[in-house]
Amino acid sequence: MSEQQKHYNPDPHAHPGLHIIAIVEAVKGSLALLAASGLELIGPAPLQRWVHELIAHFQLDPSHGAAAWLAQAINPGSVHLAAAVAALYGIVHLIEGWGLWRAKAWASWLGCIAAALYLPFDIYAFATHRHWLEAVVVAINLLVVWVLARDLMVRRR
Repeated sequence: MSEQQKHYNPDPHAHPGLHIIAIVEAVKGSLALLAASGLELIGPAPLQRWVHELIAHFQLDPSHGAAAWLAQAINPGSVHLAAAVAALYGIVHLIEGWGLWRAKAWASWLGCIAAALYLPFDIYAFATHRHWLEAVVVAINLLVVWVLARDLMVRRR
């Protein structure tokens, strides 16, 4: 067993893998907060208009299907709820990114569990579409789970 594996180095600078994941999480969190802000600023009326324009552009049935359901579901309450969920998602990812940047164990746990929860959906998407992009997503999520799980295992030794 190497010296690095025997003792965990608590210095955040000793964990470049965590820093890369932290940056990705911070970007995801920032984008989610921007989306939440955008939903609140735009409001339901323009969103409904855009959905109706999409229905017309793609010549979809305006009374049936997912787009028709979406047009009916857009109201002030649903926009506020979507914005709140996006804001919560963003805040959690920003906190996770901060924790990973500081090499906190709780952040490695949070990231490992979250990435592992996405894996079944990613694998299903790859199995059904067999596109290189889905393969890349599966590989990246497996790498994230491996890096974070490895960090947790090294901490336990």
